[in-house]
Amino acid sequence: MTERQFPKWSELRPLLRAKPIELDPTTRRLDRALSILDLRRAAKRRTPRSVFDYTDGAADAEISLRRARTLFRNLELRPSILQDVSAVDTTTTMLGRPAAVPFSFAPTGFTRLMHHEGERAVVRVAGRRGIPYALSTMGTTSIEDVAAASPEARKWFQLYVWKDRAAGEDLMARAKAAGYEALQLTVDVPVAGARLRDVRNGFSIPPALTVKTVLDAGMHPAWWMNLLTTKPLTFASLSAWDGTVAELLDQLFDPSMTLADLEWLRASWDGPLIIKGIQTVEDARRVVEAGADAVVLSNHGGRQLDRAPVPLRLLPDVAEAVDGRAEVWMDTGILTGADVVAALALGADATMVGRAYLYGLMAGGERGVDRAADILTREVTRTMALLGVSSVDELGPQHVRLP
Repeated sequence: MTERQFPKWSELRPLLRAKPIELDPTTRRLDRALSILDLRRAAKRRTPRSVFDYTDGAADAEISLRRARTLFRNLELRPSILQDVSAVDTTTTMLGRPAAVPFSFAPTGFTRLMHHEGERAVVRVAGRRGIPYALSTMGTTSIEDVAAASPEARKWFQLYVWKDRAAGEDLMARAKAAGYEALQLTVDVPVAGARLRDVRNGFSIPPALTVKTVLDAGMHPAWWMNLLTTKPLTFASLSAWDGTVAELLDQLFDPSMTLADLEWLRASWDGPLIIKGIQTVEDARRVVEAGADAVVLSNHGGRQLDRAPVPLRLLPDVAEAVDGRAEVWMDTGILTGADVVAALALGADATMVGRAYLYGLMAGGERGVDRAADILTREVTRTMALLGVSSVDELGPQHVRLP
């Protein structure tokens, strides 16, 4: 028979230590977020539906995005045991310069709609953490203001080719004058994709006040208060717009652009050139032969052509075809550090993340972006250690099996 006794207070006290009370609601919210999907759930609660859906959604039936995420979810990671992983080094090089982690912050449009701190918050986190950041042509903070927000950050400028070529030349000149390191040309938007969530929500720039949006405002008063009491949206590349995102893209962008137009671009930009939106092995070869310093395998996060190729599937073949003549990066579907590691193992030199940090931005502004970067960095480090590798260079196809 088990003997029992009343525990002494000295024995109970270590077991009853109270957790400190956190008074700041943003800190509480972010502390509860242990994954990017946790940040996504917080973002959904914090922002109007039309804004969240613009960030979260994709084109048509959203098959491209689901396929990309499903492939990451279903792949198999294959560890090598009894390796010295006492010190894991996540650094890599992008465009020949060091990066603290093997991912950069991808360009995203209309960022100040997601949170009033917008691009400034993102570039400040990027600067502190040694993560390159690409400002979108459709960003909502000017080229110069983003540069001033974090002079130490590695900044790239993402360009869409406009029908008005003089406007594009002016943007490149401004980016060069502001110290942007590289130009990232996005080539998968001859016309806007059919983003049905935006159409159903009546999403426009600036937000249109309808009965639906007014009711939604009652559910998200802080978001609306921040939007209405901070500076009006300032676009990186145009003074104003009144209409839907799709209408804006179709009005501005040049569907007649061809590979020959890279000569026009090179006449205005003599720095590193990144081509984003590659979806076939042959196109990767063509742009590398035309002088690209890096190619980004991307289907625009599933936001353009539905049922497009899954970038992760393309990686091994493109890496083999490019054969070191240019860096090979990828985006689309990345939500975890394990996703980043899998891409590196299959041949990517680096990756780009977009929605992942935007969920953090919507959940908590600059602190939310920092939380997203911290989550991804910790996951990359842990996954590498569990795979038995201590540096990015040690990752290879032996560590991943695709379904």
